[in-house]
Amino acid sequence: MVLSDVDIRKRLSKDLKISPFSEESIQPSSYDLHLASKFIIFDNHFTEIIDVKAKNTNSKIVDVKDEGYFLIHPNNFILGATQEIVKIPNDLVARIEGKSSIGRLGLIIHATAGYVDPGFEGTLTLEMFNLSSLPIKIYVNMKIAQLSFLEMTSPSSKKYGEYNNKYQNQIDPTESMLWKDF
Repeated sequence: MVLSDVDIRKRLSKDLKISPFSEESIQPSSYDLHLASKFIIFDNHFTEIIDVKAKNTNSKIVDVKDEGYFLIHPNNFILGATQEIVKIPNDLVARIEGKSSIGRLGLIIHATAGYVDPGFEGTLTLEMFNLSSLPIKIYVNMKIAQLSFLEMTSPSSKKYGEYNNKYQNQIDPTESMLWKDF
């Protein structure tokens, strides 16, 4: 069952946490998320392959706080993050989706990881890809995605961090840590 705006407000006063919080960001069945200023970009000029068993060493963090925007070129993949830190209780899961206005420009907000487990706490990493034939200029603080909440049939027996701690409490965009599974 997807939570409505009424139920999102109830849970925010109880055990669901979003910080910073803005009443204007509550939608009929979701919460709008805003773009943070840090991005991870990949240097493909000196790397021939991504090896999933090895820690990535071909990327860098760029902070565009002073510029206020980031330009994503066609067919470019970057990692971004939400400004909001979320804390999901053990009886909810969340789904992150791009805003339709962003999608209509050809910008994918999450490549595949749109699922937020119960017990997760931190900012959400955005896996962004420009499908358009033109560069897309995105701005710090803009509404970039929306988060919907689904109630589980019962609370999970363990929180996200107790099963898998790779991304718990992340604050900035976070690269893949798949290599830790090998």
